[in-house]
Amino acid sequence: MVATMLLALISFWALLSGPAFSQPMPEHASAKSYGDGWQCDVGYRLNEGICTTITVPENAYATNRTYGAGWACRHGFRETSDAICVEVVVPEHGFLDPSGERWHCMRKFRKIGNTCQAIVLPANAYLTNNTYGAAWKCERGYAATGTGCATIAIPENAHLDRSGNRWECDKNFQKSRKRCLLND
Repeated sequence: MVATMLLALISFWALLSGPAFSQPMPEHASAKSYGDGWQCDVGYRLNEGICTTITVPENAYATNRTYGAGWACRHGFRETSDAICVEVVVPEHGFLDPSGERWHCMRKFRKIGNTCQAIVLPANAYLTNNTYGAAWKCERGYAATGTGCATIAIPENAHLDRSGNRWECDKNFQKSRKRCLLND
């Protein structure tokens, strides 16, 4: 009875341990650095009980992952639909982002197609971090006029509002078109 239970327990354990115990270690495999069993070496993948070679394209490296292609492009290269790694071409005034798969323009430049073009900053304006729309805003007391910044005309008995982009009438005065009239 005890021997039967022990045999059943050993059989159950062998089932749970997976294929590494049910078959001998194939060529291009090594013992796992943790636990029991074996795994295919870097550059190889398990396929029907043997470790087969992964074809790693130029400018790539083997990842030893059991999912995906088994390789990844080196930093500064990106994968194409043809499963090759092409260089990321960074234009003048650009830089490679941390992923190594894209580029961005340096400050004071904007991405236009595959180039980085200088942002023309008008007088009385400052740069913003906008990646679309205007790359600059007018300073306090100035309003955008399309390609520049014009002084906001403040009528008598008025002052700039908190935003600095409009004016409002002083206390006891009321706005009437482009001027401030004393409240009655």
